[in-house]
Amino acid sequence: MATDFRRKEQLTDLTDRIVDSYQDIGSINHLGHCPLPSTQDIVAAIHDLTEILYPGYRRRQNLHMGNVTYYIGDLIDGLHDRLTQQIARALRYEYDLIHGTGCDKKREVDFEAQGQELTIGFLECLPRLREDLALDVQAAYEGDPAAGSTDEIIFCYPGLEAITVHRLAHELLLRGVPIIPRIMSEWVHNRTGIDIHPGARIGPSFFIDHGTGVVIGETCQIAAHVKIYQSVTLGALSFPKDGDGNLVRNQKRHPTIEEGVVIYSNATVLGGDTVIGANSVIGAGVSLTRSVEPNTVVTVEKPSLRFREAS
Repeated sequence: MATDFRRKEQLTDLTDRIVDSYQDIGSINHLGHCPLPSTQDIVAAIHDLTEILYPGYRRRQNLHMGNVTYYIGDLIDGLHDRLTQQIARALRYEYDLIHGTGCDKKREVDFEAQGQELTIGFLECLPRLREDLALDVQAAYEGDPAAGSTDEIIFCYPGLEAITVHRLAHELLLRGVPIIPRIMSEWVHNRTGIDIHPGARIGPSFFIDHGTGVVIGETCQIAAHVKIYQSVTLGALSFPKDGDGNLVRNQKRHPTIEEGVVIYSNATVLGGDTVIGANSVIGAGVSLTRSVEPNTVVTVEKPSLRFREAS
């Protein structure tokens, strides 16, 4: 019993030291401020949104035109309330970050009203997003001979899951919603191994085959009918700094991929001025830091094998 008591004292002391560190290292705790967006609620919203985008494939079975209106209406109503709250929190967070205010400070901004307006505008885009996603599904089916049906793609393909969440996150980012798009993109990155920054602009009929290890940077511009394979990186060539040594932000750092391009596995394309011309093919393992004219095939020279007797 004495040993147990000493252990409890150790735990009490440890707790005190951890809490003391919250004052000493204040950059990685969020105490005494307004609530941040909830990752749990944002993930729940993603699940509801995918249920709306692909009805009948996820949670609810036996949907038909006689009952789907009620079901989708209920989801939309819940999303309105959930997203309004989460977007209002994100807006308040950004405002406080810029203006140095806190929860106890009076603000002249109605974040709830702003959150509601942004939520309704975002939800209004869902029919259009379904049109884009239908083209993505069709591109996957036409681009992968292993796909038995479009249903299989919706059920199983991580590339479709990644582009679905990306298109949702990108819409929120375009509307000026802070932090939530990044939470969404990192959540699906963790699930699929596909890392697409929500700022990337991606056209319709986009297909990621296999997908693991794909990286698409913030300022990438990808046109329609582009297909990429696993471990492709569309990244930045360098990170310029200003006179004070700080990273220069809000400038194009990632490549432009024109219509109809195919990029095979382990290829790397870097740089904001790099343009891959329409209908070009970038072979496996290629590393590019300069532009390619349309209708160009870029490959690595085939290495030769060397055989020798084992010593």
